[in-house]
Amino acid sequence: MRVVFMGTPEFAVPSLQALADAGHEVALVFTRPDAVRGRGKKLVASPVKQKALELGIPVFETTRMTDEAKVAIAKAAPDVMCVVAYGCILPDDVLAMAPLGAVNVHASLLPRWRGAAPIQRSILAGDAETGVSIMRVAHDLDAGAWCAQVSVPVGEKGCMELTAELADAGAKALVDVLPRLSDGTVEWHEQDPAGVTLAAKVRKEEMRLDPAGTAAANALRVQASSDTAPARLVVAGKGVRAMTARVTDEAQIAAGVIEVQKKHVYLGCADGTLELTAVKPDGKKEMPAAAWASGLRGDLTWSRAE
Repeated sequence: MRVVFMGTPEFAVPSLQALADAGHEVALVFTRPDAVRGRGKKLVASPVKQKALELGIPVFETTRMTDEAKVAIAKAAPDVMCVVAYGCILPDDVLAMAPLGAVNVHASLLPRWRGAAPIQRSILAGDAETGVSIMRVAHDLDAGAWCAQVSVPVGEKGCMELTAELADAGAKALVDVLPRLSDGTVEWHEQDPAGVTLAAKVRKEEMRLDPAGTAAANALRVQASSDTAPARLVVAGKGVRAMTARVTDEAQIAAGVIEVQKKHVYLGCADGTLELTAVKPDGKKEMPAAAWASGLRGDLTWSRAE
């Protein structure tokens, strides 16, 4: 099958690789332009662009569907367009350019968690499971009918681990769906409007640990933490990123207090205790919480980062 692929982040890379491995002809890859990333402030290609170049596939970089972009799609003459976290709205005339339409790999069990941050929202909500959906790209945000879903337990997986697992599951599901899309045997399921929840982009301030919050809520913030929206707190006037943590009943600590007991670092929350197990102090590398806490002195308190 001849494919135009559209994607940008690391989440989309397994799908692109799976299409190539399955023998589909990926004629053109669309991705967002090189962007400044990291402390070096250098322009860096998107993960999808890097993979496409590795596979020898032509790349078209754009943030919107210009006339030039539409011409490129027409010349590529795709049977189908596969979209995975591209970050660009596709107008109706673009969706009509492939005979089999456009299908999207979305990281949730639709209709739950439509929108930009389904994985983090699933974790923050304490969902027992999430998954991926293969859906038609529709005019409204993530509103298209779906034809395949794969469930994945959330458990205690961090955001990065869960994202990688869902990316692999979505890649397999996408490749499994395409033959049925081609021969017309695929079954489409309209989304139930009553089950719709929205996964708005996670704001940094939402991820601040708070001594006035519950231990469970703070633990979910750590679990959902990412480089763009990290779980942070302030200890002795200094900023710290919480990398891993867990709710514990091994110590009873007053809210806003830190205690170090036998190489365990405990944070008092409103209703219980959170144990920090790994941290990244501002300006330093990630380290075990016990190693970091060995340098703390005096009566210690913690607070919400600004």
